[in-house]
Amino acid sequence: MKRSTADIVQEYGPFPGIDHIHGVSFDGRHVWFATGDSLQQLDPSSGKTVRAIDVFAHAGTAFDGRHLYQLAETRIQKIDPATGQVLATIPSPGGGADSGLAWAEGSLWVGQYRERKIHQIDPDTGAILRTIPCSRFVTGVTWVDGELWHGSWEGDESDLRRVDPETGEVLEQLDLPAGTFVSGLESDGGDRFFCGGGSSGKLRAVRRPR
Repeated sequence: MKRSTADIVQEYGPFPGIDHIHGVSFDGRHVWFATGDSLQQLDPSSGKTVRAIDVFAHAGTAFDGRHLYQLAETRIQKIDPATGQVLATIPSPGGGADSGLAWAEGSLWVGQYRERKIHQIDPDTGAILRTIPCSRFVTGVTWVDGELWHGSWEGDESDLRRVDPETGEVLEQLDLPAGTFVSGLESDGGDRFFCGGGSSGKLRAVRRPR
């Protein structure tokens, strides 16, 4: 396994009125992050929030190119980002114990926190298509260039892990500084990961290794 220290290249926030960041996603231009009672849209160039959608948002967030998906306790909401309307809901595989969400290959990928698993699910029905075991708590999930990464947070330690999508074996690990935690994870499709900072109320950009 390749192991190194995470290179935090930028911090955003804390933001007025926001004391916790949960899920994180990226629509190609803006970062979306879940705050519990809303989805916030951030311009990463200016570091400012530009819009909010009032929707229950306590865990992972994903974007499929057209729609946002948001974990909300025992369900996953499909949201029109233009109007903020919830178009559909499906059951979450963990029944409220889920903690990460990503879109890839026509499927949703859901982190199940304490069960230390990542599920690939059907976005229309919520049916579990396969399950990947993980060795630590899962706090965020993202795919980039065929690589599966997840955030981990256990005790006072947090890191980003690239894992084998078949076996869950850890292939690469980026350790975050002590006291810096990951509560949501998304790639920008290039050289950055966006990481939710939990109760710090901050969002961080971490350099993706090449």
